[in-house]
Amino acid sequence: MTNLLPEMAEIWQQTLNWQPTVQQQEQFQRLYELILEGNRQLNLTRITDPQEFWEKHLWDSLRGIVPLLSANLSSAPPALIDIGTGAGFPGVPVTIAVPNCTITLVDSTRKKITFLDNILTELALTNAKTLVDRAEEIGQHPRHRLAYDIALIRAVGPASVCAEYTLPLLKQRGLAIIYRGNWTEDETTTLQNAVKLLGGKIELIEQFTTPLSHSIRHCVYLRKIATTPIQFPRPIGVPTQKPL
Repeated sequence: MTNLLPEMAEIWQQTLNWQPTVQQQEQFQRLYELILEGNRQLNLTRITDPQEFWEKHLWDSLRGIVPLLSANLSSAPPALIDIGTGAGFPGVPVTIAVPNCTITLVDSTRKKITFLDNILTELALTNAKTLVDRAEEIGQHPRHRLAYDIALIRAVGPASVCAEYTLPLLKQRGLAIIYRGNWTEDETTTLQNAVKLLGGKIELIEQFTTPLSHSIRHCVYLRKIATTPIQFPRPIGVPTQKPL
């Protein structure tokens, strides 16, 4: 018995002004099946119920990139990077939903990246590639520093750490999107100071409610407006031990 994901066409349309094509819906379904299979060895996610998976992994992943879903990207497809992608969220749903972007999925755990390589092959996603590495390392690497239009980061440490991981990777005017559950005024204050040091500014902190469980989520959007000083990101482990 295959677990079937709900289609949710109306909810997609009402909440994100977008809905998946038949092919995209099939890719979401296959992604779900592959994650359920992979879960047996890899402990990828606790979320296995079809409705919950739809909301917390698919819908939530795409909620952060709403402007991209309706943009006409044919002239200049953006280069994205997903830091600490884990089981592939938000990166893989974004790859499916925005087929003319290119996306690099980064995780420091080789097993997870091997698993994602298999997913990309199974889903015939040619616009994504994977990388086993740490954000602190690639942020100092000439091939990745200043290379991306958009950096996505979900469920990875405090917001100021996320800012230090993402802003060095962005081109000027690039956008970092930090996916969060709860958010407080204190976090805004701490983040503002960190972002200023890193050459960015907080463009928007968006609060929204998920469509099925009605839980509160946030997306924090950081715009890169100046050069990130060369000492950032700091060496491995330092950003998490001594957040800015």
